Amino acid sequence: MLQQVCEFIHNYFIRTPYCGNYTIADGVISPSVGLKDGQRFWITGSDLNDGVYTYHESGICDDDDNEAVGLHDETFAGTICALSVPPAVIALSAEIKEWVETNSDALNSPYQSESFNGYSYSLKAGSGNGGAAFSWQNQFKSQLDRWRKVCL
Repeated sequence: MLQQVCEFIHNYFIRTPYCGNYTIADGVISPSVGLKDGQRFWITGSDLNDGVYTYHESGICDDDDNEAVGLHDETFAGTICALSVPPAVIALSAEIKEWVETNSDALNSPYQSESFNGYSYSLKAGSGNGGAAFSWQNQFKSQLDRWRKVCL
């Protein structure tokens, strides 16, 4: 979810970009780019591994630092960016992920339904909320705007 949030706000919080030729073998990136334990990083220019990850000395985790992921072995010319994502953005990303999981049925449905006192009705998604679609982007836009960049 952190990667989706960064894409939405056009801000990956890039600290240091390292451009060059890299090899990923058995989950290890070489040459090493000097990431710190727990630091997030963004791979671009790869055919198989583009995305945001979390570096740990014990292995690389997904963008939310939840579970070990297996990077695909490959050699590529690209960029590995060390990120400095604020803790507030990481916490908000976790909140958004929880909201999406809680509202998955409504998010996957083209209709929003409501019933009370024997009366029920359905609206096509986007009909309410001032015409805005029912999405995490609209729900959390005001909280994310503080970190939004005009372009990446």
